[in-house]
Amino acid sequence: MRVPLSWLREYVDLPATETGRDVQAKLISAGLEVETVEQLGADLKGPLVVGQVLTIEELTEFKKPIRFCTVDVGTANGTGEPQEIVCGARNFAVGDKVVVVLPGAVLPGNFAIAARKTYGKTSHGMICSGDELGMGDDGSGGIIVLPPEMEPGTDAIELLQLVDEVLDIAVTPDRGYALSLRGVAREAAIAYGLPLRDPALLDVPAPNAFGHPVRISDPMGCDRFTARRVTGLDPDAQSPIWLRRRLQKAGMRPVSLAVDVTNYVMLELGQPLHAYDRSRVQGTIGVRRAEQGEKLTTLDGVKRTLDAGDLVITDDRGPIGLAGVMGGAHTEIDDTEGTTTEVVIEAAHFDPITIARTARRHKLASEASKRFERGADPEATSAAAQRTVDLLVLLAGGTADAGVTEVIAPSAPHTITIPANHPDKVAGVDYGRETVVRRLQEVGCDVYGQDELIVTVPSWRPDLTDPNDLAEEVIRLEGYENLPSTLPKPPAGLGLTDRQRLHRRAGRALAGAGYVEAPNYPFIGEHVFDQFGLAADDPKRKVVKLVNPLSDEEPALRTTLLPGLLQALRRNDGRGSHDLALFETGLVFHPREELRVAGRLPVDRRPTDEEIASLTAALPAQPRHAAVVLAGAREQAGWWGKGRPADWADAIEAARVLARESGTELLVRSGQYGPWHPGRCAELAVVVDGAEQIVGYAGELHPGVLKTLGLPARTCAMELDLDALERASSGHPKGPKISTFPVATQDVALVVDKSVPHADVEAALHEGAGELLESIRLFDEYESAQLGEDKKSLAYALRFRADDRTLTVDEASAARDAAVALAAERTGAVLRGA
Repeated sequence: MRVPLSWLREYVDLPATETGRDVQAKLISAGLEVETVEQLGADLKGPLVVGQVLTIEELTEFKKPIRFCTVDVGTANGTGEPQEIVCGARNFAVGDKVVVVLPGAVLPGNFAIAARKTYGKTSHGMICSGDELGMGDDGSGGIIVLPPEMEPGTDAIELLQLVDEVLDIAVTPDRGYALSLRGVAREAAIAYGLPLRDPALLDVPAPNAFGHPVRISDPMGCDRFTARRVTGLDPDAQSPIWLRRRLQKAGMRPVSLAVDVTNYVMLELGQPLHAYDRSRVQGTIGVRRAEQGEKLTTLDGVKRTLDAGDLVITDDRGPIGLAGVMGGAHTEIDDTEGTTTEVVIEAAHFDPITIARTARRHKLASEASKRFERGADPEATSAAAQRTVDLLVLLAGGTADAGVTEVIAPSAPHTITIPANHPDKVAGVDYGRETVVRRLQEVGCDVYGQDELIVTVPSWRPDLTDPNDLAEEVIRLEGYENLPSTLPKPPAGLGLTDRQRLHRRAGRALAGAGYVEAPNYPFIGEHVFDQFGLAADDPKRKVVKLVNPLSDEEPALRTTLLPGLLQALRRNDGRGSHDLALFETGLVFHPREELRVAGRLPVDRRPTDEEIASLTAALPAQPRHAAVVLAGAREQAGWWGKGRPADWADAIEAARVLARESGTELLVRSGQYGPWHPGRCAELAVVVDGAEQIVGYAGELHPGVLKTLGLPARTCAMELDLDALERASSGHPKGPKISTFPVATQDVALVVDKSVPHADVEAALHEGAGELLESIRLFDEYESAQLGEDKKSLAYALRFRADDRTLTVDEASAARDAAVALAAERTGAVLRGA
């Protein structure tokens, strides 16, 4: 919002010595974000005067049209003689009043003016356009032609209000009232302790039955609609200079008188308006929801297809405007033909959410929608309509029609009950009841009560909804800079939870194993489940959808970490990094069976355990997962030897790393699920409360999935539930015992059927070996015709050690034999060579 300081002074008697910088500091202290103060005309130096064109001589011997003019500038040139000026513009004629800059002047941009010879003539000055004077676009696209009543020689700097200061305010979404001079003036009046001349305090006639007929079909979308008529307008009337200049300083382009007046009143009062050419409106003006697929051509010339959620203004033919956003082309005031003599003024209040959604749906942000979606003052509609009528009567010679239409949906003012000392508690400052009441009254609230205040919020502050909003108003007006700097005294902490410790250990362990952390956004599109080949009834397809997602292509919260990781792997592979090992630990989200509404926790005290539990129960289930993806080389080749590519075993080993960090026994067996290769997929399980629970999968991804997602060949992945690992954990991982006694190593090679998993054989050996077994490692797998087509040999290294003695050969052999015996019983294993 651009606020000219000269315009602001019309509503608040600011001290004459106050500069724009001073006002900026005051408003910033009050909580408004005043970004810059633009100094208009700071580098402008006269003489700059009004001139009347006396003669024009066309110079035709040059490639482009050139005119040699004589201009009456009164006594501004010191002689009273006509000023000779060369000019290339064509939009003025003999007798027109123009703006002339004389030699010795300096225009914006440090452009010094002097007499100079050009096109065979000497030009003593220049006839100016708006751009040359730093006025911006005035809509004419050429020389400024002034009204005929201006006297030659009059100072044009003052006439055109070229010297001013403009405050540029970044208005936050909760401060919609600051998108008007009225709102900013109220803040300035409070900051300086001065009275406000409210421009909305006008005498407004009561509604009657003679106004233009209006029908509201959706009172929730439009709770207030005022219609006024002005007749007998002079179609040739132009906006006066003061009006055009105020619009230009505020960043708007003058268009025509009727449009300029509605824009001016919008900037002044914050109430968007629209003016219809009465001759183009047929019958009753209505407000309703659009029919799906309905068409409307807006003022920007674009034919739009409407949505059923759009609110539209209609007449007997159909839509004539997109409510609160932009009017329709069929009823616009045509300033080119100059035939409009009667207008209908619309001043309405629309639902902020409806307007915001319509503006975004059609990608059509306008000055009107910007104000409506932040919350315009519903009580200002009749005053804004009256102000528009008054200006049209004054500037265009019109007559205000006696008819006044006002449709209002019944509503009660918003009331908040607040303890008088609530702002004191929030800020930690003793303001006192008197200060609290005074500050709330200054922002427009009606306040009653003693220890318990009953506060009625003003209509222009829809952002004030609860006691903390009122506390914020008191605090900001008393000055944020006056709040004491007090360090909080938190109670002694209890340290990290087991869940947090495991999360940190998991990240450190995977990073130590050579993986690079790649966090991703928790949003997915449901099409990814089809790409992964998940069954129609797979639990991962049940997602939590966002009401207002960042992207329509990813409207749901993830139930698996793999989509984001695989997308990161594909992106990095496409940019030349082909040897990749990425990991992520994060939350996934599952909807609960029973849908609950989350309550609002208090901010003036610590929530109780019951309140926190109630809030948690309303949230989706959010288990923490860990996942890795691998592609390319796992070990690089070099002078030290051959490298090797990443394969399914690396993905499984990543799961084992996490299991070791959690102190959990991980069960690994052949499995088949979703995006993994059916022959190279491991199912990961743990034992929780005596029952096995599947916690994830690891292995090589399916070739079809790789092709669909554009991933490198033989890409591998692992994902498991860290929370399930924690539940299955036997406690914190314990460090290894250091024994002073030597280890006894026994190797065994067992022949088993090819269908027997290595994990089953290892589990049997581990259990059979007993307490003396320190570790077991598979170091070879062998197949040959001598063993048989359906057989394989698995060779294990078993390490035995006792805590209190050196083991004998007989003790180690006995333990090995017991391990082999149990493996033979459970898996049919036979010692190779036996």
